Amino acid sequence: MNITTELITGFWFWFAQVGYFLLLGVAIWSAPWSTLVNSRQLQHLFLGTTVGLMILWQMRAGISPGLGIHFLGVTVLTLMFGWDLAILSASLALLGTTLIGREGWDGFAVNGLCTIVIPSLVSYLILRLVEARLPPNFFVYLFLCAFLGAGVATLTGGLSMGFLLWISDVYSSEKIYNEYIQILPLIMFPEGLLNGIIMTGMMVFYPDWIRTFDAKKYIDDQ
Repeated sequence: MNITTELITGFWFWFAQVGYFLLLGVAIWSAPWSTLVNSRQLQHLFLGTTVGLMILWQMRAGISPGLGIHFLGVTVLTLMFGWDLAILSASLALLGTTLIGREGWDGFAVNGLCTIVIPSLVSYLILRLVEARLPPNFFVYLFLCAFLGAGVATLTGGLSMGFLLWISDVYSSEKIYNEYIQILPLIMFPEGLLNGIIMTGMMVFYPDWIRTFDAKKYIDDQ
């Protein structure tokens, strides 16, 4: 998102710092470290998706600083690993993107909050709502958790970034709407489609790669 201290300063900058690092700390505490250490397959998946996400984030578009848009891919991580490892994996991808100069260090926490933490938690919330209110079904999981979940996660992450830029008086509401908010619906469908395609392939061929997907419950018992 190319966020710097010249864009967001003062209270909202520190609000994003505290919010991101607090939730990152909770993710580190909650992550299944023993499973990650003892499973070579999980280690390869974790590192591979982290590198893949970092590469994906190099493809972006935008006009003004802070109003850039790119694929997130965070919903796939959340469904694969759970919200905790998803936040850790995406944070490592953001760290790599920052190290190569595609993002600024000043905006690390703001980017982390709006493009990682919020989308991941929204994806996880949608998953839990679907599990609690709907019967287990392959297509329900695919369309609501993967496809729709990715679109909603992208929307909430984008709106949170736009809100921070507006409340900090960085840009006017008109500029944010014209250059950013109007574009969000255009990225929601391809984001959902990308996440849906990836999840479909894994659900069919590698269901054991998905931490939140029980193949016996969603397929065998139907």
